[in-house]
Amino acid sequence: MAKRYFILLAALLYLPMTTWAQKDDPVLFTVENTPVHQSEFVYIYTKTNGKNADFSRPSLQEYLDLYIKFKLKVQKAREMKLDTIPQLMAELAGYRRQLADSYLIDKEVTEKLLQEAYEHSKQDVDISHILISIPPNPSPEDTLAAYQQAMAVKQRLKKEDFAAVAKEVSADKSAQNNGGHIGYVTALFPNGFYELEKAAYSMPMNKLLGPIRTNAGYHILQVHARRPARGEMEAAHILLRTQDKDKQAVKTRIDSIYQALQNGAEFEALARQLSEDSRTAAQGGYIGFFGINKYSPSFEDAAFGLTEDGAYSKPVETNVGWHIIKRISQRGIQPYNIEKSRLENKVKRDNRFLEAKDAMVEKIKQEGNLKEYPKVLDEFNATLTDTFLTFRWRAPQEGGDALLFQYGTDYKVTLGDFANYLERATRKRMRSGSDTDIPALVKELYQDFVNESAMAYEEKNLEKKYPDFKALMREYEEGILLFEATKLLVWDKASQDSAGLAEFYKVIEGKYRWEERAVTSIYKLDDRYKDQLDEVRAFAATHTPEEVLAKFNTNDPPALRHESKTLERSVYPEFKSMEWKVGAMSQSESDARGRFTKFQKIEELLPKALKTLDEARGYIVADYQDYLESQWVEQLRKEYEVKVNQKVFDSLVK
Repeated sequence: MAKRYFILLAALLYLPMTTWAQKDDPVLFTVENTPVHQSEFVYIYTKTNGKNADFSRPSLQEYLDLYIKFKLKVQKAREMKLDTIPQLMAELAGYRRQLADSYLIDKEVTEKLLQEAYEHSKQDVDISHILISIPPNPSPEDTLAAYQQAMAVKQRLKKEDFAAVAKEVSADKSAQNNGGHIGYVTALFPNGFYELEKAAYSMPMNKLLGPIRTNAGYHILQVHARRPARGEMEAAHILLRTQDKDKQAVKTRIDSIYQALQNGAEFEALARQLSEDSRTAAQGGYIGFFGINKYSPSFEDAAFGLTEDGAYSKPVETNVGWHIIKRISQRGIQPYNIEKSRLENKVKRDNRFLEAKDAMVEKIKQEGNLKEYPKVLDEFNATLTDTFLTFRWRAPQEGGDALLFQYGTDYKVTLGDFANYLERATRKRMRSGSDTDIPALVKELYQDFVNESAMAYEEKNLEKKYPDFKALMREYEEGILLFEATKLLVWDKASQDSAGLAEFYKVIEGKYRWEERAVTSIYKLDDRYKDQLDEVRAFAATHTPEEVLAKFNTNDPPALRHESKTLERSVYPEFKSMEWKVGAMSQSESDARGRFTKFQKIEELLPKALKTLDEARGYIVADYQDYLESQWVEQLRKEYEVKVNQKVFDSLVK
């Protein structure tokens, strides 16, 4: 089971397969006329070796030898008809389902969104907008009215000032103060504002854009500028507040603090002593990391204007007061492989993920030439009664062969398939009251079923569409076959062939030896009796374990626990602090949790000796497995012809 899990895990950690045109994908080697193409070898070599895949001749030759051995074993497994065993085929089908369920979404949705989000995150955008809101659960009339209003606003903006119009009509309350000018923002935009984000990063600057629909309503957008993303700043500050104070006096004080810094005063000490930010003063003014739009623009401009760690700004004023800012570090946008995990959590929680998945399903329907037969659904709908809304409803036994929809000519779904789906969807059927519009509910569930079927149809064709998925499934299959063949011909034999193991032990006799050992008594004294420790040690020094236990275990609970262990001198560090002789005793050690005190006594010394077969069985079985496997490979080399195209191999060397 562990090896099966390893096969699955290894295949899940795939790398994109190198794309080769068929005409440029020659055969690298054959095993009994079964070809292994250059692309397959390059894929598996690159995947296995990672950064060490340097395509040097020694590296390639070493891996070619390993891969030929692997393919020899797979060839034997196929000859043994292991690829026809129902249990193994079911296991492979299970692996495929696990992989396909996530593969298509990752390939067609997640990865594309992550790449887009990463590109967006590399820039900050300066935008203004006007929002025309739409009420929750809008009617078509509400939506149309909001759209028409947005179009009218856009026409006004061709002649009127943007800020003035924003203050008059925008549903964004901040427009009263900023005239619709949001300033610089960065990806990802808040959930539900994906369309606005796409426009901000892709549309022309200084143009009126929209109306753009988001969860909030319709936006008229203007992009003023784009700049490289500022990332995050780690900083500290000293704050002097101006509210209800003489502003000139505060300015004089902050200037004097700045001059003290110029003269060599320590920033953290001044922050602890003088800063009026009660949340950060005790930490030397430490703010932590922040990105854009967390503090006022003047504060952020001053902070991000610092070019070196340890540098501090001149006094800068905000609506709170006067600040001196110290840069501790700056964290820019990291490479994609680092940013990916951070972005993935955000992307998958965002509505854009569901929208992209829905778009993918619609694309599958279109490319798969979905053909529906609505009359069949209508006739089925007409047979349903209120029982449909209860757990008692069962799929009808008749009419199930009627064709409901199909993709192309070979993927057909019947009314019976849909009825069985409805029978399983008890919660969805029962979620509404008795006044539910049953035909409308059935059509809603039908759309869910069609979408699920679209995913199943596409997953069925993954091998045809994606070479890397085909390669992964080949790895799964061959990994399972290799495991079964090796289990039958090597592992089981090594563990069950007692006579063969005994003969093999004679061949390697002397490989496994005992170092010098000591038979030791380990005493553990309950801490409730720790006042008897000296007495116990003294008595144990000259008496047998049986005598020690008889003398001191007269109470309930017993004072002492004892165990005997035979330990090798070179392995156990406690022997370094003990004299190596019979009767030697270790220092007393208290248990970390205060339960007992432990000490150890050497009862007998044993010389170096050979390990018997039973004493070294685990090691010897492993060696025997290696021996049997090497013999098996040699036998396979004689049984199957291997031909290597040296010219193709040489072309891989860099």
